[in-house]
Amino acid sequence: MGYKSLAACVADLEKHGHLIRIKEEVDPYLEMAAIHLRVYENQGPALFFEKIKGSPFPAVSNLFGTIERSKFMFRDSLPKVKDLVALRSDPVKALKNPFKYAGSALTALSALPLKQSLFKQTFQKTTISAIPQIVNWPMDGGPFITMPQVFTEDIDKPGVMNGNLGMYRIQLAGNDYIQDKEIGLHYQIHRGIGVHQTKANAKGQPLKVSIFVGGPPSHPLAAVMPLPEGLSELTFAGALGNRRFRYFRDEEGFVISADADFVITGTVYPHENKPEGPFGDHLGYYSLTHPFPLMKVHNVYHKKDAIWSFTVVGRPPQEDTSFGALIHDITGSAIPQEIHGLKEVHAVDAAGVHPLLFAIGSERYTPYLKERKPQEILTISNHILGKNQLSLAKYLFIAAHEDDEKLSTHHVADFLSHVLERIDLRRDIHFHTNTTIDTLDYSGDGLNSGSKVVFAAAGEKKRKLFTELSADFNLVEAHALAAKGILAVTLAPYTDAVAAKNEIDLLKEHLKQNELSGLPLIVVCDDAAFVAKHINNLVWVAFTRSNPASDIHGVDDFIQNKHWGTNGPLIIDARKKPHHAPELIKDETVERKIDRMGERGHVLHGII
Repeated sequence: MGYKSLAACVADLEKHGHLIRIKEEVDPYLEMAAIHLRVYENQGPALFFEKIKGSPFPAVSNLFGTIERSKFMFRDSLPKVKDLVALRSDPVKALKNPFKYAGSALTALSALPLKQSLFKQTFQKTTISAIPQIVNWPMDGGPFITMPQVFTEDIDKPGVMNGNLGMYRIQLAGNDYIQDKEIGLHYQIHRGIGVHQTKANAKGQPLKVSIFVGGPPSHPLAAVMPLPEGLSELTFAGALGNRRFRYFRDEEGFVISADADFVITGTVYPHENKPEGPFGDHLGYYSLTHPFPLMKVHNVYHKKDAIWSFTVVGRPPQEDTSFGALIHDITGSAIPQEIHGLKEVHAVDAAGVHPLLFAIGSERYTPYLKERKPQEILTISNHILGKNQLSLAKYLFIAAHEDDEKLSTHHVADFLSHVLERIDLRRDIHFHTNTTIDTLDYSGDGLNSGSKVVFAAAGEKKRKLFTELSADFNLVEAHALAAKGILAVTLAPYTDAVAAKNEIDLLKEHLKQNELSGLPLIVVCDDAAFVAKHINNLVWVAFTRSNPASDIHGVDDFIQNKHWGTNGPLIIDARKKPHHAPELIKDETVERKIDRMGERGHVLHGII
């Protein structure tokens, strides 16, 4: 659907029963986020907040809350956009099927950004403090923009076609920021904006930044898309939205999205930082306070009848889960085309996305040998861990396509079982130590610092996984079978590395008293019953609360020629550590207020 504005999208969703209005005044401090979270949990509609305490502007959230609603918004353009992405990923397709892809070039051409100055008169000015000051979680350092489109240009190659449109959170107030004059710009180390800032820093020049909020829903989606090289986010936004990305430059030379509801312009000077955070993030924990680039505000523009757009992140699944599902639907075939031999790869949402990857690849090396073992898939794993956002992963489980052609990376329990049935724990575990991990992940030994591990499985089944524990299984520690072949064990709270080693060593001795052939993985945790309750709990705890190099152990483990392996089960110490960030916990007072909104006669009755 070619929406001209966010307002047009809101009207269309409301007309078709995909959006409800919250007419009573709401508090942007925790209350709006709590409403959003509760409605999302129940797969409810998009939300339009008409009256927000302290702000003259309304707001909308949960636009992308279900994959069905996301596809509804782009119902007229998804097929041709999929063709466009596929064609840029694999141009040979056009030669093989010229009639199918004949319109793709036209799609790209008609979606090119359009510069039009006539829109300048449609914007008014406001201040940062007039914007809805939405705080999502109790320990957040202040209000944040959570659905921004951040635009920067390459100082060496100016022009919008060489620009970068990305989604990075923005702190509007709090900490040491000067109200209405300074805001915090948070981005992760691999992002395109970082390249632009590095170039500007080298020349000693400030980086111009334009932050867009609102506009057609194709714009925020374009900002998070992992697009093929050479396909501009602005062009993609035009193709997806059936409407060219319209822009102009203001008197100071900043790029202004003509269809955005709000635009904040400012400059980032070389090496000027201020503390940013904490922020309740998508791993289910807070990202803590760290120095990040300081943006000095120049202007805050808004359209008449502007609508503020926001989302709430937290332990998955959340609205960004649906974002991810839509992205996979559009670009699912792109990454396998870029990595030879890769069949599919999946960032596991329940584990916070970045910590855990599942992949399937071809295993065609040395077919003349009787014993099949991981070879080609190890080469593929190195490609995966060096690819864009996939490089943030800590744990990569990769299986051979030839062992089960029906295997899917999207079936978490089945995929884990497939790997655990086949992996040789003495041979098939490969570590990358002292490397970079996700900025938001505090399981390592410093910001952006930690380790990675690859679990590779190819060949015949080596064990039958336990589906229940035998009656004579004896372990003094509280324990529960969390999945086929995976045992969760409760140990005392983690205090320090020395004590932890002693506790793990004692556990190893206790485990040796039992039959362990069908238990290749032991997850040490703070609450085995919680971990065993659902597969989502298992992967969230196991892979967000551990750093592979320091937290993986083994029963009868060894090092040979600098390779680590284990003769018995693998042990992951996934207890909370003192250096970990705190997990996200809701405010009970606010939650009780939201409960009342779901009672009969109130706006959320029947929804939450």
